[in-house]
Amino acid sequence: MVKPDRPKWMAACPQHDLDEVDTLKNLKVDRRPPLMLNIALALQHVMVHASLCALVVGALVPQSEKERTTASVFFYSGVSTLFQTCFGSCLPLIQSPSLDFLVPALVLLCAQPGSHAACRGQSDQSEHFEVPVDQLRELQGMTVVAGLVQLLVGSCGVGGAMLTRCGPLVLTPVCCMLGFSIYREAALLCSDHWGFALLTVVLIVLLSQHLRCCTLPGHLKFLLYPNVSMLSVLLSVLLVWVVCAVLQHCGRITLHSVSELLFKDDLNTTSFQDRTAVNSSKLLSLDPTATWLSLPLPGLGLPLLSGDSIAAGIAAGLSSCISSQVVYVLTARLLKAPTPPAQACNRGVSVEGLSSVFAGLMGAPVGLCSSVPNACMTSVGQCGSRATVQLAAVMMLVLGLFLQFTQLITSVPLAIHGAVLSVTYTVAAATGITYLQYTDVDSGRNIFNTGFTLFMSLVLPRWFRMQSGFIHTGVRSLDIFLQSCLMLPVFLVSLLAFLLDHTVSGTLSERGLVQDQSTRKIQSLADKPQEISQNLVTVYKPPQPVGKVLDWPGLRTFPFCACRSMEVEKITLTSAEMSSLLP
Repeated sequence: MVKPDRPKWMAACPQHDLDEVDTLKNLKVDRRPPLMLNIALALQHVMVHASLCALVVGALVPQSEKERTTASVFFYSGVSTLFQTCFGSCLPLIQSPSLDFLVPALVLLCAQPGSHAACRGQSDQSEHFEVPVDQLRELQGMTVVAGLVQLLVGSCGVGGAMLTRCGPLVLTPVCCMLGFSIYREAALLCSDHWGFALLTVVLIVLLSQHLRCCTLPGHLKFLLYPNVSMLSVLLSVLLVWVVCAVLQHCGRITLHSVSELLFKDDLNTTSFQDRTAVNSSKLLSLDPTATWLSLPLPGLGLPLLSGDSIAAGIAAGLSSCISSQVVYVLTARLLKAPTPPAQACNRGVSVEGLSSVFAGLMGAPVGLCSSVPNACMTSVGQCGSRATVQLAAVMMLVLGLFLQFTQLITSVPLAIHGAVLSVTYTVAAATGITYLQYTDVDSGRNIFNTGFTLFMSLVLPRWFRMQSGFIHTGVRSLDIFLQSCLMLPVFLVSLLAFLLDHTVSGTLSERGLVQDQSTRKIQSLADKPQEISQNLVTVYKPPQPVGKVLDWPGLRTFPFCACRSMEVEKITLTSAEMSSLLP
């Protein structure tokens, strides 16, 4: 067979360098990178996870409790990630808080009397952002309820069953919305300093996309290209972070917290700078008075279960179940792996539910689900090793136990976090577009359904955010539930896309589906064997001890059968290598 021509950028690179590029680029789930590279890749995952924590924790927790709460979220995320990679879906996924918990939490806080300061863009007060203890306990109650919803959906098999009925025209808008849903929050973080945000974005794009190989004068060649490209996010963050620290030390810039950015327009410049001086002075420094070892124990008492927290928890649990299963599909596509089977999705959601319940009982204000930006790092960093994610989980456990390390991570400027989220979430949106190749893209039905679901899922949450008192049924808990659901873009887009795809008439080929003549089952064209490069058993099979437990006769009945391992046939691979994900 004649080998295809090498791309133009490869013409200047020696063949042994290209072999190294291919070896590093084509790391699979069961492969382990070299030790030092593995540590750097794991640290990169931790930095991306810290960006989500900075947004979610900073918007819900007072500044005085931010470091302790962030440390506890790191710890529980590390525990959940280890369980997810070993007992859950077995995909290389980091577990973290997300917008699926942030939006209902903000709706819950806004519904409480005297807590209008928690409403983003709706506050006319200039005092410090504070959340009373009872409301923090309600957030913990919301987390527990959300975890119970996740556990119920996973153990009963509802999530896996629904996913098997989602074709390309459902996955396209949902994956796209998964990427678009963060645009407002990312812009909020970037507004801390647009210059640093832009510099971070440019560096990430240059290192991950434009840098291919570089020949220095003489016979010296830049042989570290694969590592530099794979670590583009980490290197960009560290470089801009150092620049920020130098400028802040010289008194040229002033950095802010998330809660201060929420009310930046309502504050005068003098008082705002005075209030932020304390926060900016901690950049790239450790507080010598802080305790080193800090166990993530509950400090506010047991979670408070009320009608409001239950309503917000149900909305958060439903949305997080949808997001997590879409992240499973997204990760599998980036890894060139088979579509996750129903039992793997059910195990993954069940593990997330247990983790959220545990985190809520131990004092965390938000639950856990699969992290979208960390999943997108599979593409940006061209590495999907399960060992890397497990090492990142161990690092997060260490960060959660040692408060001074957490202080260092939380001192990263918000503009850098916003840039990281802006770049990583774009991969989710772009991956959703790729599913259109299996459908009839010229079909008027498909054009309308996709455009309508995406547009409405962006417009409606924005409108309901501006009209917070529009829903008034007389029952505050019901108002909170409806308001939360209508402000969650992923929940809206999945509901609209699923309904339109199954109610608007269209042929199977038009919808990107095909019927197996032997089994008469309808499956997506995206699941065809020739599209994958990894084995189904290798990716989703749990460890042998776990598999033996799941195969016990007592677990063959409802509801445990939904998470039970099934015998699967090995799929013949047509290509031993994974193609470039981001050319």
